[in-house]
Amino acid sequence: MKLTEFVVERAIIPDLKATTKDEAIKEMIAGLRNAGRIANDHDGQIVAAILKREELGSTGIGRGVAVPHTKHPSVDSLICTVAISRGGLDFASLDGEDVYILFLLVSPPDRPGDHLRGLETITRHLKSDDFCRFLRQSSTQAQVWDLLSEADAGQT
Repeated sequence: MKLTEFVVERAIIPDLKATTKDEAIKEMIAGLRNAGRIANDHDGQIVAAILKREELGSTGIGRGVAVPHTKHPSVDSLICTVAISRGGLDFASLDGEDVYILFLLVSPPDRPGDHLRGLETITRHLKSDDFCRFLRQSSTQAQVWDLLSEADAGQT
């Protein structure tokens, strides 16, 4: 699975304004809504579902990265957005460090395989120090998208 198959280019946020975990999740869901991928009447439910998932354990996986995610029946395919926080966010990460790179994933409940493949694809790329460094340096949607495309092209 390639990042560009499920990341919504128009929802990418290269300069996240949020200063808290909850605000970041709301801002990223708003990005997906504004890109036409989430209906207005479902965004609150999806935010609530992601925050409920966060209660089980932070999706701040360490090294400045978080991958909040949920399943919701209002989406018909796997969708994702990427956000970069310039100042960093307290995400209650496993390593106690602030988060700068966020990938937020929403998938339909009846497609658990897609959800897992999406998470695996994201985490595989986030293991690359170069990928993370270039992502943090990206300042436009186009730069983030180009980096995702390059990462996809480098897949074997």
